Amino acid sequence: MKTDVLVIGGGAAGLFCAATAAQRGRSVMVLEHANQVGKKILISGGGRCNFTNLHASPENYLSGNPNFHKSALARYTPQDFIALVKRHGIRFHEKKLGQLFCDESARQIVQLLLQECSAANVSLRLNCRVESVAKDNGFIVLTNQGRFECTSLVVATGGLSIPKMGATDLGYRLARQFGLRVTQTRPALVPLTLSEQERTRFSALSGISVDALVSVRGHSFRENVLLTHQGLSGPAILQISSYWQPGESLTIDLLPEGDAWELLRAEHTSAKELKTVLGQHWPQRFAQAWAEVQSSAKPLRQYSEKELRAVAERIHRWRLTPDGTEGYRKAEVTVGGVDTHELSSQTMEARRVPGLYFIGEVVDVTGWLGGYNFQWAWSSGFAAGQSA
Repeated sequence: MKTDVLVIGGGAAGLFCAATAAQRGRSVMVLEHANQVGKKILISGGGRCNFTNLHASPENYLSGNPNFHKSALARYTPQDFIALVKRHGIRFHEKKLGQLFCDESARQIVQLLLQECSAANVSLRLNCRVESVAKDNGFIVLTNQGRFECTSLVVATGGLSIPKMGATDLGYRLARQFGLRVTQTRPALVPLTLSEQERTRFSALSGISVDALVSVRGHSFRENVLLTHQGLSGPAILQISSYWQPGESLTIDLLPEGDAWELLRAEHTSAKELKTVLGQHWPQRFAQAWAEVQSSAKPLRQYSEKELRAVAERIHRWRLTPDGTEGYRKAEVTVGGVDTHELSSQTMEARRVPGLYFIGEVVDVTGWLGGYNFQWAWSSGFAAGQSA
C-alpha cells in the first residue's frame, strides 16, 4: 500500500502530526503496535491529562542543544493547542503553576486527536508491528500487516519509559540504522531511591510529604517532597531527577521561606525539644524523625549557639545522596534520544536522510513535569506535519 506520509506511533506526537499533514492534503497512515492509540495519554495526569502548560518556554526543556526546540515551540504554542481544545468543547482548569488539565477525562484528548485525524481522512492501523524499514526512492516499511510505501516517514515511537504500556527502542534503532547519532538515554521524571541505611532511618515516614526546595548543580525546584518505602518522590524530586546524575548529592532546603536560625534562636531559652519546634512547621512525624537523625533529644536551652547554627544550616542544606532511580518502570519520560544536531529544528527532518522525521519523546528534548512534554509533542508534531 502506498501513502504520502507514514507515521510510526499513535501517541500524542504521532496523531497530531498525522492530522496536521493530512490537513495539507497529504494521504497519511498511522501504524500503532498496541491495540489502541494514546495509551500514555489516558494514564497521564491521574487520568485527566495535563495537556499543556501556560508557561511553556525553551527554558523548561533539557536537550544536548538548548536552542533546538525554540523554533517548534514558537510556531505551535500552548495557546494554539488551548484554542483547539476549546473548539472541541473540552472543559479544563489550571491546577497550579500553569498546568492545564481536562475537567473530565484524558480520554477527551484522545478523542480530539482521533476526530482531527478522521476529519482529515487519516488511516489508522492498530496491532501493526513494524518489522523492517528500508529506503529506496521513498521508504518501504514491512509489518505484520503487510508492506507499506511512503514518501515521508515520521518516527513517533516515544521513549523507554513505562514499558508495561508498550515502550520499545524501535525509534532509536531506526535512527541508528540510517546513521543518525542517538545520545545516551536514562529515566527522567522518576522517583529516586535511597540506600538501605537511609531507608531504614525514614522507613516509618512513607507517605509523608514536606514542602521543600531541592537543588543539584545549579538547578532547583520548589514543591513537595514525598518520602516512600524506596526513597524520595513527589513533584520536586521528579523534577530534579531529570538533572541528577548517579553519585551526586541533593541539597534540600526544608524551610524555603523561613530563617531556621531565627526560628531556633527565638526558642533557645525554652525547654522545648527540637522536634517540637520543627513540628510547628513540618508534619510532626517528619519533624520527630528528622530531629532524631540530626541530634540528641534535649531541650533547646542545652544547645550551644554553635550547635544551633549547625542545626539551622542542616535545615536549609540537608544533603542526601540517592543511590539510584526506580528506573524506566516508574519514569514518566526518557532523557536523551535522537541527537538534535541530526535534525532540522524547523521541520524535524533528518538532515542527511530526506523524508525521514523524528518527533516527540524519541528526540533528545525532555520537558519538565507539568504538561511540558505534551506541548513538545504538539509542537514537534506540528513542525513535521507542516513539512512531511
